[in-house]
Amino acid sequence: MSRLDESEIIKIFQRKLGCKNYSEDVEIFKSNKSKIIAKTDTLVESTDIPPKMRLEEAARKSVVACISDFAAKGIKPQYGMISVNFPSNISHRKIEEAASGFRKACNEFKISIIGGDTNAGLEIVFNVCLFGSADEIVYRRGSKDKDLIFVTGPFGNTAAGLNILLNKKKIDGDFVKKAIQSVIHAKPRVSFGFKNKKYFSSSMDSSDGLSTTLNEMAIQSKKKFVITNSPHKKDLEEFAKSQKLNQDDLVFHGGEEYEFVFTINPKHKRIILKNAKLLRTPIIEIGHVTNGKGVFIQRDNKEILLKDKGWKHFR
Repeated sequence: MSRLDESEIIKIFQRKLGCKNYSEDVEIFKSNKSKIIAKTDTLVESTDIPPKMRLEEAARKSVVACISDFAAKGIKPQYGMISVNFPSNISHRKIEEAASGFRKACNEFKISIIGGDTNAGLEIVFNVCLFGSADEIVYRRGSKDKDLIFVTGPFGNTAAGLNILLNKKKIDGDFVKKAIQSVIHAKPRVSFGFKNKKYFSSSMDSSDGLSTTLNEMAIQSKKKFVITNSPHKKDLEEFAKSQKLNQDDLVFHGGEEYEFVFTINPKHKRIILKNAKLLRTPIIEIGHVTNGKGVFIQRDNKEILLKDKGWKHFR
């Protein structure tokens, strides 16, 4: 019997529960005259907490995972519910540390926690559900022919940081510190998404990997995405070369960036760049949208198919 991957499991639940047959970063529903935006995400100790990440940082990360999806939709979350699962022998200090992480994250992003649940199990699990309100969101679909493709960024640093932490590499330097910090303390671009959403034709959180994000947006928009510029910096190239790692794997397939990808009509480029400068948000133009299918990297006058090799549970 073949193993099911994450997307196949989701489709089974969508079919059984009568849900829509496409995925979105957040969910939107109407209550009376108000449109409610909701997002839930789960952090599991064995797969989501790398070595050297303190429990306080992991608690913040579980909140950031939801906030990043809100940022990509141009929405600011307002309320949240937090459920925690702890081993029965966990120390009082660890509980205090986790609670402090949640408190700091909620203060940082101005979120009020209205409730949650506590359970006991074999490992630490955090589940966060956030809520906000808006008239509309920016969808993954919606990009048009000749749109420009941008990312907040850069990419690759987090994959490099995870490689260092998971393999317990004893290397130092400014890039190493920056890469590890990108894992420990991600910065979702909430203000940039909120201020500029009216200019986005489509947008999506990139935490499952840039290749996954680009392919999903291209599929839902029924368009071809052409990537002409890799969104990384020179220090990542030097790190990849020194560690004998594939640079494209780090940039396109690593994941965990908590950045987002968005497309715009070229007429909005000037205002987007201006707002990015005002908000001190690094954004990078990486390509364009055209008619067709798939995602391709353009190099040396050739187009190379960029397959979806990002993070997938159960893969």
